[in-house]
Amino acid sequence: MNEQICILYIDDEPDIRLIVEMSLRMRPEIDVRTADGGEEGLRLLAGGLSPDLVMIDVMMPGMSGPEVLAKLKADPSTAAIPVIFVTARAQPHDIADYVAKGANSVITKPFEPISLADQVLSILRS
Repeated sequence: MNEQICILYIDDEPDIRLIVEMSLRMRPEIDVRTADGGEEGLRLLAGGLSPDLVMIDVMMPGMSGPEVLAKLKADPSTAAIPVIFVTARAQPHDIADYVAKGANSVITKPFEPISLADQVLSILRS
């Protein structure tokens, strides 16, 4: 039996949140929580949510993905949580910048919903 994996997905676009949630839930060992922006995501974490992975959209109103990542890395209780950015801005220099800021990986939008869970699990286990 596979161990349960909790993923927090933060994105301001409701349609993308739904697609990611449905895609990840195709794998029974994945439990998905979602937040509609950086502030809500940080509130969930402060409220006791302890995910194995945080996936964050890069471009969001209010608090951007890199700003959320900086807050996660600055807090000892969340600094070790792996982070994957999900973004359409994925030129090689963008990806290098995200990784330099502490992201573990980048998934490019548009992504393939059918293979998203496998892609995420592969990144998480590497």
